[in-house]
Amino acid sequence: MSTPADLKYNQSHEWVRIEADGTATIGITFHAQEQLGDIVFVQYPEVGRSLGQGEECGVIESVKAAADIYSPLSGDVIAINDRLDTAPQSINEDAYGAWIFKLKLSAPGEVAGLLDAAAYEKVAEADKE
Repeated sequence: MSTPADLKYNQSHEWVRIEADGTATIGITFHAQEQLGDIVFVQYPEVGRSLGQGEECGVIESVKAAADIYSPLSGDVIAINDRLDTAPQSINEDAYGAWIFKLKLSAPGEVAGLLDAAAYEKVAEADKE
């Protein structure tokens, strides 16, 4: 399993990269895409939507399942990766490169409550059992 140490994670299998400008880039983890299988569709939140931490904001569908996407942090959606409209399999090919949406954080202190890579790996291992 691949779990980059420079990212943060939440229990529902989204990863977060805090950018230099203080915004957050969000995607789903390698473990999540592996569990879903071949991804065929991604529904992401609309640009401008305000999200609360833990709020359901999208759906990922694969050939064998569908999973909700949750916002790991509170903020306003400032960008979506619309390349996923035509290439949703990009998540399978590079889970940490194929981001889904970006947030302008409204509560930056929430980042401290996210998991580090080691803690997330334990969550992912427990999820496999």
